[in-house]
Amino acid sequence: MLGTLLSFSVMAIAARQLSADFSTLQILAIRSAIGLLVVSMMLTRSGWQQVRTRQPGTHLLRNLAHYLGQFGWFYAIGFIPLAAVFAIEFTVPLWTLLFAAALLGERISLPRIIAVLLGIGGVLVILRPGAEVLHTAAVVMLGGAFAYGLSHTLTKRLAPANTPLCILFYMMAIQLPLGLVPAVFDWVTPGVTHWPWFLLVGLTGLSAHYCMVRALMLADASVVIPMDLLRLPLIALVGFVAYGETVDFYLAVGAGLILLGNALNLLWDRQKTMDMRIEAQQDDSSAKQ
Repeated sequence: MLGTLLSFSVMAIAARQLSADFSTLQILAIRSAIGLLVVSMMLTRSGWQQVRTRQPGTHLLRNLAHYLGQFGWFYAIGFIPLAAVFAIEFTVPLWTLLFAAALLGERISLPRIIAVLLGIGGVLVILRPGAEVLHTAAVVMLGGAFAYGLSHTLTKRLAPANTPLCILFYMMAIQLPLGLVPAVFDWVTPGVTHWPWFLLVGLTGLSAHYCMVRALMLADASVVIPMDLLRLPLIALVGFVAYGETVDFYLAVGAGLILLGNALNLLWDRQKTMDMRIEAQQDDSSAKQ
């Protein structure tokens, strides 16, 4: 998880550096090209038969949503404080709950409804509609978080029948033309000093997800996911040190509400898992008797 935290922070810095000279579409296109190259090398070693799928439509819809989420993230990075971007991004698990209920038939309990309302309240505090002119980037990031929620829900649908490398391959292969075709009309040729930043964006995007998957293999989600919430104070520190960004009162309160909503959701999941284990142990004891 330390690898995940470091990867996301480095990717945010690299994206901020590139946003001054390149459009969001071009950054996404080059990121996808680098990711596709790396994933293709991995598939060459482990076997290309993994990319066979019976769910091409779901892959397409999932990656259209994921692309919109990435566009919102990379666009917002260039205009608003890093902590604000990450705070709004942390509403993704809450939007995922709503999409999972609508598309997968998952039940939303009262604690989860409260978690979603806390997240929405946190966003309203950060954006403060009506108090001042909303920054376009904040609204775009909120739309990106919503799109990420749909993407995560569709990933759940793909996961049982598709390997992680298969999902990553289609993600890069579909998103490359989505960014490349429109970026051609506003293309800026990267210089020698730009390529290290592009490589960081491409490689840290993969390493962040790889490290998180490894962490989930080594420890329970109830241990791993709360560590991911440390991204917010960490990126706030990075923004302060690297760019002189400060966390105002409204951002702190809004972020706190969003994190509280996520924590409530995690506690509910943990309690539900414990209840299921106790019930399974009781059934096992009854069977033995």
